[in-house]
Amino acid sequence: MNLQRMIYKVCGQPLITNTKNVFSVLSIRLKHDKNDLEEHKKKVMARGLPEKKPLPGVKSIILVASGKGGVGKTTTAVNLACAMKVIEPDKEIGLLDADVFGPSVPLMMNISGEPMLNDNHLIEPLLNYGVKCMSMGLLVSGENAVVWRGLMVMQALDRLTRHVAWGPLDCLIVDTPPGTGDTHLSLAQNLPIDGAIVVTTPQSAALQVTKRGVNMFEKLKVPIIGLVENMSHAMCSKCGTKNFIFGNETKKTANEMRLDIIESFEVDANMSECINSGKPAIYALPDSTHAEKYRQLANRVFKYIGDKNITHAKAKEQ
Repeated sequence: MNLQRMIYKVCGQPLITNTKNVFSVLSIRLKHDKNDLEEHKKKVMARGLPEKKPLPGVKSIILVASGKGGVGKTTTAVNLACAMKVIEPDKEIGLLDADVFGPSVPLMMNISGEPMLNDNHLIEPLLNYGVKCMSMGLLVSGENAVVWRGLMVMQALDRLTRHVAWGPLDCLIVDTPPGTGDTHLSLAQNLPIDGAIVVTTPQSAALQVTKRGVNMFEKLKVPIIGLVENMSHAMCSKCGTKNFIFGNETKKTANEMRLDIIESFEVDANMSECINSGKPAIYALPDSTHAEKYRQLANRVFKYIGDKNITHAKAKEQ
């Protein structure tokens, strides 16, 4: 193909016999494309993204996430789901363990055994403490490592979401893996997420990664309900003095990100026993400070969902 034919194919202009005009024609086309570049990008991205589809029978979806691992994210998700069921017994609550590589929900919720398929060939979630649960940990042996590439993880997430008989549910709490990876991207692009709770601890390393997690949700246009701070301090058993053994920078970081700390939990040795025994603190220690704070957190999530539903209803009326 000669130069003139190539220009015609690319630019859509008539053949030019005077090659001196070639660059002027190209510059005109490039200038035109530059003006429409942003609009073009939006159209291309829209074609490439999957369509968000709600889960049948699920009214609201709340993510519990953290930038860094080991900050008590799953503990928060488990106790939040159970607290929501305790304070609103008539509500149907679900808990999805989306951490494919390191599932911990089966241990903390004391559930085991292979789930059954119903007549519609959907997986029936296991039930404990009144909460419907599903986890990759129920589908593979606890001693076997899941060694998968990204595509297989996405397929597993599709199974755990759209091939599970979740409905009817008023709220599905999703415990996501640490970091900012494929799982979060897939969930945000495929499901209508109502909001996210970001869990952190006061250490500088954890807060630094928390900022990345918050930035990720902002880019994915997932509303952030607020921060939950674990291990904020330790109480002296003799004098009752607060000891900020991991630092006290969470409030400063929250202000920088313009987020609220919606709940803050102190270090408590009894929480380890709750985790190991598979009995959430909301049941094992119902009169404890932790249990009361989880109930307050559950109330806050219910209020957030209610306010959002009212806003959507008003928007539809207008």
